[in-house]
Amino acid sequence: MPAPLPPFEATDDTSVLAQTPRTRAVRRGDRGNHDVATIHAILDEAPVCHVGFIDGTDSPVPVVIPTVPWRVGDELLIHGSSASRMIRRLQSGGEACITVSLIDAWVLARSGFNHSVNYRSVVLFGRPRLIDDETEKRAALDALVEKIEPGRAAKVRPANAQELKATAVLAFPIAEASAKIRSGPPCDDPEDMDLPVWAGVVPLSLVAGTPIRDGE
Repeated sequence: MPAPLPPFEATDDTSVLAQTPRTRAVRRGDRGNHDVATIHAILDEAPVCHVGFIDGTDSPVPVVIPTVPWRVGDELLIHGSSASRMIRRLQSGGEACITVSLIDAWVLARSGFNHSVNYRSVVLFGRPRLIDDETEKRAALDALVEKIEPGRAAKVRPANAQELKATAVLAFPIAEASAKIRSGPPCDDPEDMDLPVWAGVVPLSLVAGTPIRDGE
């Protein structure tokens, strides 16, 4: 039997996720954030997530797999081959830790120690449900295509029966999760402020290049 999940700290505010011992920020707690809208926004922007889980029974090992996440309502979805070890392990009751990270800037300080990164991240814990209803599964896969390019799902050929069978979609509740965010300039020590070293923020962003038509 899977181990029970940790207890939630009750809250009546539906705009904020309840905290658990695993989602409460300990190191730099001022950067922690349990606001639902903030968590959803970071998940929606993230092009990649990393799914961590324990694989194997006789000699269990930690495994982390990168994949594309997308959100439908209050669930985070991932997909993969129905035969993949990640899918098989998780759909049989395995628990996952999913992380996403968005890097917004390098933060250059006047000392090496105080260099940092401006970022937005989410950590999510949970056990998924397998989406096996065909109508819901098709809608979920369409939502993935829409994340890549809005409006594209209506233009492309829908999945056929063989493709649907070969693909598994897992949905994780966005319930035990937290965000962590850093923004702003470097935090230099007062005695370093007069050093003749450039300090500041170097913005970073993920941008799409010029599209290249297939066959060209």
